[in-house]
Amino acid sequence: MIRTQEITLNLGPQHPSTHGVYRCVLTLDGEYITKAENHTGYLHRGLEKLAESRTYTQFIPYTDRLDYLSGMLNNWAYVASVEKLMGIEVPERAEYIRVIVGELSRIASHLVFVGSYALDLAAFTGWMYCFRDRETVLDLLEMVSGSRMTFSYMRIGGVAEDLPDEFFPAVKKFIAEFPKAIEEYHKVISGNEILIARSKNVGVLSKELALAYGVTGPNLRASGVPYDLRKVEPYSVYDRFDFEVPVLYNGDSYDRYMIRLLEMEQSLKIIEQALDQIPDGPIMAKVPKVIKPPAGEVYHRMEISKGQLGFYIVSDGSPKPYRLHIHSPSFVNLGVFPEIVKGCNIQDAIVVLASIDIVLGEIDR
Repeated sequence: MIRTQEITLNLGPQHPSTHGVYRCVLTLDGEYITKAENHTGYLHRGLEKLAESRTYTQFIPYTDRLDYLSGMLNNWAYVASVEKLMGIEVPERAEYIRVIVGELSRIASHLVFVGSYALDLAAFTGWMYCFRDRETVLDLLEMVSGSRMTFSYMRIGGVAEDLPDEFFPAVKKFIAEFPKAIEEYHKVISGNEILIARSKNVGVLSKELALAYGVTGPNLRASGVPYDLRKVEPYSVYDRFDFEVPVLYNGDSYDRYMIRLLEMEQSLKIIEQALDQIPDGPIMAKVPKVIKPPAGEVYHRMEISKGQLGFYIVSDGSPKPYRLHIHSPSFVNLGVFPEIVKGCNIQDAIVVLASIDIVLGEIDR
Protein backbone atom coordinates (compact mmCIF):
# COMPACT_ATOMS: atom_id res chain seq x y z
CA MET A 1 0.00 0.00 0.00
CA ILE A 2 1.37 3.40 -1.04
CA ARG A 3 1.03 6.12 1.57
CA THR A 4 1.01 9.74 0.44
CA GLN A 5 1.36 12.92 2.42
CA GLU A 6 -0.22 16.22 1.45
CA ILE A 7 2.06 19.21 1.05
CA THR A 8 1.42 22.93 0.77
CA LEU A 9 2.76 25.13 -2.01
CA ASN A 10 2.71 28.92 -2.24
CA LEU A 11 1.59 30.10 -5.66
CA GLY A 12 2.79 33.71 -5.68
CA PRO A 13 2.98 36.44 -4.60
CA GLN A 14 4.74 37.49 -7.78
CA HIS A 15 3.45 38.83 -11.05
CA PRO A 16 4.19 35.98 -13.48
CA SER A 17 1.22 33.61 -13.64
CA THR A 18 -0.62 35.19 -10.69
CA HIS A 19 -1.35 38.47 -12.51
CA GLY A 20 -0.08 40.61 -9.67
CA VAL A 21 1.02 40.33 -6.05
CA TYR A 22 -1.52 37.63 -5.23
CA ARG A 23 -0.75 34.47 -3.24
CA CYS A 24 -2.70 31.25 -3.20
CA VAL A 25 -1.77 28.49 -0.76
CA LEU A 26 -2.31 25.18 -2.55
CA THR A 27 -2.65 21.91 -0.68
CA LEU A 28 -1.38 19.13 -2.94
CA ASP A 29 -1.73 15.39 -3.06
CA GLY A 30 1.05 14.66 -5.49
CA GLU A 31 0.42 17.15 -8.30
CA TYR A 32 -3.31 17.41 -7.67
CA ILE A 33 -4.93 20.24 -5.72
CA THR A 34 -7.12 19.22 -2.80
CA LYS A 35 -7.50 22.70 -1.32
CA ALA A 36 -6.74 26.30 -2.29
CA GLU A 37 -6.78 29.39 -0.09
CA ASN A 38 -6.71 32.97 -1.37
CA HIS A 39 -4.38 35.48 0.27
CA THR A 40 -4.63 39.11 -0.83
CA GLY A 41 -3.66 42.48 0.59
CA TYR A 42 -0.07 42.82 -0.60
CA LEU A 43 -0.95 45.77 -2.84
CA HIS A 44 -3.36 47.49 -0.45
CA ARG A 45 -3.44 51.25 -1.06
CA GLY A 46 -6.43 52.35 0.99
CA LEU A 47 -8.26 54.12 -1.82
CA GLU A 48 -11.62 54.06 -0.03
CA LYS A 49 -10.13 55.83 2.98
CA LEU A 50 -8.22 58.27 0.79
CA ALA A 51 -11.54 59.30 -0.77
CA GLU A 52 -12.62 60.78 2.56
CA SER A 53 -9.77 63.33 2.43
CA ARG A 54 -10.23 64.24 -1.25
CA THR A 55 -12.95 66.29 -2.91
CA TYR A 56 -15.35 64.50 -5.23
CA THR A 57 -13.47 65.80 -8.28
CA GLN A 58 -10.03 65.05 -6.85
CA PHE A 59 -10.93 61.37 -6.46
CA ILE A 60 -11.49 60.84 -10.20
CA PRO A 61 -7.78 60.04 -10.95
CA TYR A 62 -7.74 57.44 -8.17
CA THR A 63 -10.39 55.40 -9.96
CA ASP A 64 -7.98 54.86 -12.88
CA ARG A 65 -5.80 52.86 -10.48
CA LEU A 66 -8.50 50.27 -9.76
CA ASP A 67 -8.82 48.14 -12.89
CA TYR A 68 -6.04 50.05 -14.61
CA LEU A 69 -6.63 48.09 -17.82
CA SER A 70 -10.01 49.76 -18.33
CA GLY A 71 -9.59 53.14 -16.67
CA MET A 72 -12.27 54.91 -18.71
CA LEU A 73 -14.96 52.57 -17.38
CA ASN A 74 -13.80 53.13 -13.79
CA ASN A 75 -13.94 56.91 -14.29
CA TRP A 76 -17.40 56.62 -15.75
CA ALA A 77 -18.85 54.45 -12.99
CA TYR A 78 -17.61 56.84 -10.30
CA VAL A 79 -18.76 60.12 -11.86
CA ALA A 80 -22.12 58.54 -12.74
CA SER A 81 -22.54 57.66 -9.05
CA VAL A 82 -21.94 61.28 -8.01
CA GLU A 83 -24.28 62.50 -10.76
CA LYS A 84 -26.99 60.15 -9.49
CA LEU A 85 -26.50 61.50 -5.96
CA MET A 86 -26.79 65.11 -7.19
CA GLY A 87 -29.50 64.55 -9.79
CA ILE A 88 -27.32 65.87 -12.64
CA GLU A 89 -28.52 65.26 -16.20
CA VAL A 90 -25.58 64.66 -18.54
CA PRO A 91 -25.79 66.16 -22.08
CA GLU A 92 -26.53 63.65 -24.84
CA ARG A 93 -23.28 64.22 -26.71
CA ALA A 94 -21.29 63.53 -23.56
CA GLU A 95 -23.21 60.28 -23.02
CA TYR A 96 -22.37 59.11 -26.55
CA ILE A 97 -18.71 60.03 -26.06
CA ARG A 98 -18.69 58.05 -22.82
CA VAL A 99 -20.08 55.00 -24.61
CA ILE A 100 -17.50 55.24 -27.41
CA VAL A 101 -14.45 55.58 -25.16
CA GLY A 102 -15.90 53.13 -22.65
CA GLU A 103 -16.31 50.38 -25.24
CA LEU A 104 -12.83 51.08 -26.60
CA SER A 105 -11.55 50.65 -23.05
CA ARG A 106 -13.46 47.35 -22.77
CA ILE A 107 -11.78 46.11 -25.97
CA ALA A 108 -8.35 47.16 -24.68
CA SER A 109 -8.94 45.26 -21.45
CA HIS A 110 -10.15 42.12 -23.24
CA LEU A 111 -7.10 42.24 -25.52
CA VAL A 112 -4.83 42.15 -22.48
CA PHE A 113 -6.82 39.17 -21.20
CA VAL A 114 -6.62 37.21 -24.46
CA GLY A 115 -2.92 37.94 -24.90
CA SER A 116 -2.08 37.17 -21.26
CA TYR A 117 -4.13 33.98 -21.32
CA ALA A 118 -2.09 32.79 -24.31
CA LEU A 119 1.14 33.83 -22.60
CA ASP A 120 0.26 31.91 -19.43
CA LEU A 121 0.05 28.82 -21.63
CA ALA A 122 3.49 29.68 -23.11
CA ALA A 123 2.05 30.93 -26.42
CA PHE A 124 4.11 34.08 -26.93
CA THR A 125 3.00 34.79 -30.51
CA GLY A 126 -0.65 35.22 -29.51
CA TRP A 127 0.36 37.76 -26.90
CA MET A 128 2.19 39.83 -29.53
CA TYR A 129 -0.84 39.86 -31.84
CA CYS A 130 -3.15 41.15 -29.09
CA PHE A 131 -0.78 43.81 -27.83
CA ARG A 132 -0.19 45.01 -31.38
CA ASP A 133 -3.90 45.85 -31.68
CA ARG A 134 -4.17 47.17 -28.13
CA GLU A 135 -1.61 49.81 -29.08
CA THR A 136 -4.01 51.04 -31.76
CA VAL A 137 -6.82 51.31 -29.21
CA LEU A 138 -4.56 53.18 -26.81
CA ASP A 139 -3.62 55.56 -29.64
CA LEU A 140 -7.32 56.39 -29.99
CA LEU A 141 -7.81 56.93 -26.27
CA GLU A 142 -4.66 59.08 -26.18
CA MET A 143 -6.14 61.32 -28.88
CA VAL A 144 -9.12 61.91 -26.62
CA SER A 145 -7.54 62.18 -23.17
CA GLY A 146 -3.80 62.72 -23.65
CA SER A 147 -3.04 59.55 -21.72
CA ARG A 148 -2.69 55.88 -22.60
CA MET A 149 -3.66 54.17 -19.35
CA THR A 150 -4.72 56.46 -16.49
CA PHE A 151 -7.08 58.74 -18.37
CA SER A 152 -8.93 60.88 -15.78
CA TYR A 153 -11.12 61.90 -18.72
CA MET A 154 -14.60 61.78 -17.22
CA ARG A 155 -15.98 64.72 -15.30
CA ILE A 156 -18.93 65.05 -12.96
CA GLY A 157 -21.51 66.25 -15.47
CA GLY A 158 -19.81 65.15 -18.69
CA VAL A 159 -16.32 64.75 -20.13
CA ALA A 160 -13.15 66.86 -20.05
CA GLU A 161 -12.83 67.55 -23.79
CA ASP A 162 -14.77 66.92 -26.98
CA LEU A 163 -13.58 64.29 -29.44
CA PRO A 164 -10.88 65.77 -31.71
CA ASP A 165 -11.44 65.83 -35.49
CA GLU A 166 -8.67 63.31 -36.19
CA PHE A 167 -10.35 60.78 -33.88
CA PHE A 168 -13.25 59.99 -36.22
CA PRO A 169 -11.32 58.72 -39.29
CA ALA A 170 -8.93 56.83 -36.99
CA VAL A 171 -11.67 55.01 -35.07
CA LYS A 172 -13.55 54.16 -38.28
CA LYS A 173 -10.36 52.67 -39.69
CA PHE A 174 -9.99 50.59 -36.53
CA ILE A 175 -13.60 49.38 -36.76
CA ALA A 176 -13.03 48.29 -40.37
CA GLU A 177 -9.78 46.45 -39.65
CA PHE A 178 -10.33 44.89 -36.21
CA PRO A 179 -12.60 42.00 -37.35
CA LYS A 180 -9.65 40.67 -39.38
CA ALA A 181 -7.53 40.81 -36.23
CA ILE A 182 -10.13 38.76 -34.33
CA GLU A 183 -9.96 36.16 -37.10
CA GLU A 184 -6.19 36.04 -36.56
CA TYR A 185 -6.66 35.41 -32.85
CA HIS A 186 -8.90 32.45 -33.64
CA LYS A 187 -6.34 31.04 -36.06
CA VAL A 188 -3.30 31.61 -33.85
CA ILE A 189 -4.80 31.08 -30.37
CA SER A 190 -8.34 29.64 -30.32
CA GLY A 191 -7.57 26.72 -32.64
CA ASN A 192 -4.26 25.79 -31.01
CA GLU A 193 -4.57 22.14 -29.98
CA ILE A 194 -2.44 22.60 -26.85
CA LEU A 195 -4.56 25.54 -25.67
CA ILE A 196 -7.75 23.58 -26.32
CA ALA A 197 -6.44 20.50 -24.46
CA ARG A 198 -5.39 22.58 -21.47
CA SER A 199 -8.54 24.75 -21.35
CA LYS A 200 -11.57 22.64 -22.22
CA ASN A 201 -13.30 21.07 -19.20
CA VAL A 202 -10.71 22.68 -16.92
CA GLY A 203 -11.89 24.82 -14.00
CA VAL A 204 -15.58 24.33 -14.71
CA LEU A 205 -17.77 26.95 -13.03
CA SER A 206 -21.40 25.87 -12.92
CA LYS A 207 -24.25 28.33 -13.27
CA GLU A 208 -25.41 27.59 -9.72
CA LEU A 209 -21.97 28.14 -8.17
CA ALA A 210 -21.43 31.34 -10.14
CA LEU A 211 -24.71 32.77 -8.87
CA ALA A 212 -24.02 31.62 -5.31
CA TYR A 213 -20.69 33.45 -5.26
CA GLY A 214 -22.03 36.59 -6.94
CA VAL A 215 -19.79 36.22 -9.99
CA THR A 216 -20.53 38.83 -12.65
CA GLY A 217 -19.41 39.87 -16.12
CA PRO A 218 -17.95 37.57 -18.79
CA ASN A 219 -17.24 34.83 -16.22
CA LEU A 220 -20.95 34.62 -15.39
CA ARG A 221 -22.04 34.72 -19.03
CA ALA A 222 -19.57 31.92 -19.86
CA SER A 223 -21.50 29.78 -17.36
CA GLY A 224 -24.80 30.22 -19.20
CA VAL A 225 -26.31 33.27 -17.47
CA PRO A 226 -27.27 36.03 -19.96
CA TYR A 227 -26.89 38.88 -17.47
CA ASP A 228 -25.39 42.17 -18.63
CA LEU A 229 -26.34 45.46 -16.97
CA ARG A 230 -26.22 47.24 -20.33
CA LYS A 231 -29.25 45.14 -21.30
CA VAL A 232 -31.11 44.28 -18.10
CA GLU A 233 -30.70 47.69 -16.43
CA PRO A 234 -29.75 50.02 -19.32
CA TYR A 235 -27.88 53.14 -18.26
CA SER A 236 -26.58 56.11 -20.26
CA VAL A 237 -27.78 55.61 -23.88
CA TYR A 238 -27.23 51.85 -24.18
CA ASP A 239 -30.94 51.27 -24.78
CA ARG A 240 -30.54 52.99 -28.17
CA PHE A 241 -28.10 50.42 -29.56
CA ASP A 242 -28.69 47.06 -31.16
CA PHE A 243 -26.26 44.52 -29.73
CA GLU A 244 -26.29 41.03 -28.31
CA VAL A 245 -25.14 39.58 -25.00
CA PRO A 246 -22.87 36.61 -25.86
CA VAL A 247 -23.52 33.54 -23.71
CA LEU A 248 -21.67 30.20 -23.53
CA TYR A 249 -22.69 27.21 -21.47
CA ASN A 250 -19.74 24.98 -20.55
CA GLY A 251 -18.37 27.31 -17.87
CA ASP A 252 -14.82 26.07 -18.41
CA SER A 253 -11.61 28.01 -18.98
CA TYR A 254 -12.01 27.80 -22.75
CA ASP A 255 -15.47 29.36 -22.67
CA ARG A 256 -14.23 32.14 -20.39
CA TYR A 257 -11.56 32.82 -23.01
CA MET A 258 -13.98 32.69 -25.96
CA ILE A 259 -16.59 34.93 -24.37
CA ARG A 260 -14.17 37.87 -24.42
CA LEU A 261 -13.61 37.51 -28.16
CA LEU A 262 -17.36 37.49 -28.74
CA GLU A 263 -17.82 40.55 -26.53
CA MET A 264 -15.22 42.53 -28.47
CA GLU A 265 -17.29 41.98 -31.62
CA GLN A 266 -20.35 43.41 -29.88
CA SER A 267 -18.36 46.39 -28.58
CA LEU A 268 -17.44 47.20 -32.18
CA LYS A 269 -21.14 47.22 -33.11
CA ILE A 270 -21.94 49.60 -30.24
CA ILE A 271 -19.11 52.00 -31.16
CA GLU A 272 -20.16 52.03 -34.82
CA GLN A 273 -23.78 52.86 -33.93
CA ALA A 274 -22.71 55.52 -31.42
CA LEU A 275 -20.57 57.24 -34.06
CA ASP A 276 -23.51 57.27 -36.46
CA GLN A 277 -25.96 58.63 -33.88
CA ILE A 278 -23.80 61.07 -31.92
CA PRO A 279 -25.53 64.47 -31.77
CA ASP A 280 -24.03 67.95 -31.60
CA GLY A 281 -24.22 69.92 -28.39
CA PRO A 282 -22.45 70.58 -25.11
CA ILE A 283 -20.20 68.02 -23.43
CA MET A 284 -20.71 69.27 -19.87
CA ALA A 285 -23.78 69.91 -17.77
CA LYS A 286 -24.01 73.05 -15.68
CA VAL A 287 -22.54 71.98 -12.37
CA PRO A 288 -21.32 74.04 -9.40
CA LYS A 289 -17.61 74.87 -9.27
CA VAL A 290 -17.49 73.20 -5.87
CA ILE A 291 -19.22 69.82 -5.91
CA LYS A 292 -21.27 69.47 -2.70
CA PRO A 293 -23.91 66.74 -3.04
CA PRO A 294 -26.84 66.91 -0.62
CA ALA A 295 -26.62 64.75 2.49
CA GLY A 296 -27.65 61.21 1.62
CA GLU A 297 -26.38 58.01 0.11
CA VAL A 298 -26.27 56.40 -3.30
CA TYR A 299 -25.24 53.14 -4.93
CA HIS A 300 -24.62 52.96 -8.65
CA ARG A 301 -23.23 50.06 -10.68
CA MET A 302 -22.05 49.57 -14.23
CA GLU A 303 -20.92 46.73 -16.49
CA ILE A 304 -17.18 47.09 -16.92
CA SER A 305 -14.80 44.63 -18.59
CA LYS A 306 -14.42 42.40 -15.51
CA GLY A 307 -18.05 42.49 -14.34
CA GLN A 308 -20.13 44.82 -12.20
CA LEU A 309 -18.33 47.80 -10.70
CA GLY A 310 -20.31 49.67 -8.07
CA PHE A 311 -19.74 52.76 -5.94
CA TYR A 312 -21.55 53.31 -2.64
CA ILE A 313 -21.19 56.91 -1.52
CA VAL A 314 -22.40 58.53 1.69
CA SER A 315 -22.56 62.34 1.62
CA ASP A 316 -22.79 64.65 4.64
CA GLY A 317 -23.24 67.72 2.44
CA SER A 318 -19.54 68.64 2.44
CA PRO A 319 -17.19 68.80 -0.60
CA LYS A 320 -15.70 65.41 0.38
CA PRO A 321 -17.38 62.00 0.67
CA TYR A 322 -18.18 61.01 4.24
CA ARG A 323 -17.78 57.36 3.18
CA LEU A 324 -17.02 55.66 -0.12
CA HIS A 325 -17.03 51.92 -0.77
CA ILE A 326 -16.12 50.17 -4.01
CA HIS A 327 -17.72 46.91 -5.14
CA SER A 328 -15.03 45.56 -7.44
CA PRO A 329 -15.70 42.59 -9.75
CA SER A 330 -12.20 41.09 -9.61
CA PHE A 331 -12.43 40.71 -5.81
CA VAL A 332 -15.78 38.94 -6.01
CA ASN A 333 -14.86 36.76 -9.00
CA LEU A 334 -11.61 35.63 -7.36
CA GLY A 335 -13.60 34.20 -4.46
CA VAL A 336 -14.74 31.28 -6.59
CA PHE A 337 -11.19 30.26 -7.60
CA PRO A 338 -10.58 27.87 -4.65
CA GLU A 339 -13.81 26.04 -5.52
CA ILE A 340 -13.21 25.47 -9.22
CA VAL A 341 -9.51 24.63 -8.94
CA LYS A 342 -10.05 21.61 -6.67
CA GLY A 343 -9.05 18.40 -8.43
CA CYS A 344 -6.91 20.23 -10.97
CA ASN A 345 -3.15 19.82 -11.15
CA ILE A 346 -0.63 22.58 -10.56
CA GLN A 347 -0.33 23.73 -14.17
CA ASP A 348 -4.12 23.80 -14.48
CA ALA A 349 -4.24 26.31 -11.61
CA ILE A 350 -2.38 28.83 -13.78
CA VAL A 351 -4.89 28.35 -16.60
CA VAL A 352 -7.93 28.66 -14.33
CA LEU A 353 -6.64 31.80 -12.62
CA ALA A 354 -5.83 33.38 -15.98
CA SER A 355 -9.35 32.60 -17.25
CA ILE A 356 -10.96 34.51 -14.37
CA ASP A 357 -9.19 37.70 -15.51
CA ILE A 358 -8.32 39.51 -12.29
CA VAL A 359 -6.55 42.81 -11.70
CA LEU A 360 -5.02 43.25 -8.25
CA GLY A 361 -5.52 47.01 -8.41
CA GLU A 362 -9.21 46.61 -7.65
CA ILE A 363 -8.86 43.57 -5.39
CA ASP A 364 -6.44 45.30 -3.00
CA ARG A 365 -8.03 48.70 -3.42
